Amino acid sequence: MAHTIKMDMAGSTCPISVGILGASGYTGAELIRLVHNHSEMEIKFVTADRHSGQTIATVFPHLAHLPLPDLISLDEMDVDKVDAIFCALPHGTTQRVISSIFRNYPEKKIVDLSADFRLRDIDVYAKWYGHSHQAPDLQGEAVYGLTEIYRASIRNARLCANPGCYTTTVELSLIPLLEEGLIAKDDIIIDAKSGVSGAGRSEKQANLHTEVSEGTHAYGIGAHRHAPEIDQELSRAANSQVLVSFTPHLIPMNRGILATTYVRVTGKATEKDLRACLRNRYAEEPFVHVLQDGAPSTRDVRGSNQCLMSVSNDRLPGRAIIVSVTDNLVKGAAGQALQNMNLMCDVPETMGLDQLTLFP
Repeated sequence: MAHTIKMDMAGSTCPISVGILGASGYTGAELIRLVHNHSEMEIKFVTADRHSGQTIATVFPHLAHLPLPDLISLDEMDVDKVDAIFCALPHGTTQRVISSIFRNYPEKKIVDLSADFRLRDIDVYAKWYGHSHQAPDLQGEAVYGLTEIYRASIRNARLCANPGCYTTTVELSLIPLLEEGLIAKDDIIIDAKSGVSGAGRSEKQANLHTEVSEGTHAYGIGAHRHAPEIDQELSRAANSQVLVSFTPHLIPMNRGILATTYVRVTGKATEKDLRACLRNRYAEEPFVHVLQDGAPSTRDVRGSNQCLMSVSNDRLPGRAIIVSVTDNLVKGAAGQALQNMNLMCDVPETMGLDQLTLFP
């Protein structure tokens, strides 16, 4: 059943009360920023175990002026206070926490921003994340939260597995083409680049300014955890197994994802056919747009919930090049999470997400 906005005694609408778990990370900050501008949501608690007892102003000075509760530990949260929860905790931890919440509060709505419920096969999860799945019963009901593809299922879900940032950027550009049989499923090469915020806010040597600035590097070569997630969704679209060649790179910028994908067209299809397919599929979508000319840049989506994409001819016959971009913290994380929660709570899907791109 879809959640209905509560009514007070006078008949006016009351906010949907939400909690944010793991609020001290970059994604947590984006969730606070977006929910603050949501006319039907109110933040009741924010958790961050390492910063428990501190104010939001201490952790995020740019949010200091907002009337927010102090950060608390997971043990201190009162789930009774909220209708819905955004979970931005690390993988592994998330499975245990969400299982506990549903055990005591089965009616709550949860959008999980970790990877814990994205992979439908729990054996695949164990292989890529190094431990067995801690909530296999919930995995069976979790709905993959690529909004534009699974909108109908998300509306009726109580647990939504928000996709990864790389995967969102890539899948939106490829799923329609595979469904229509316009590209070969066995010849997909993805070269993707991410801003440093994609690595999280925890202190790591690899994220130090001197390690990241004035250069770029590939990582997770042939073994990045988003690869099986991409394979899973593209295989569903193609109705047969798809294995992609996927290499991510770290770029010295704060936010943004740019994926350059090389594909082989099928039959007599041209780049115009690919572009027309994508434009037709997303013609009515508020957050996905296909450019007619040129290629998008990460600066074109910074701070917004938009995904922009383009299709160009490759100089090699029978091949095309697709460029797609998102803000990894918005459409790649918090923005898509809010988009999904809007559906689950039966409010307009775009609510709280109408901010335009910050440019320059």
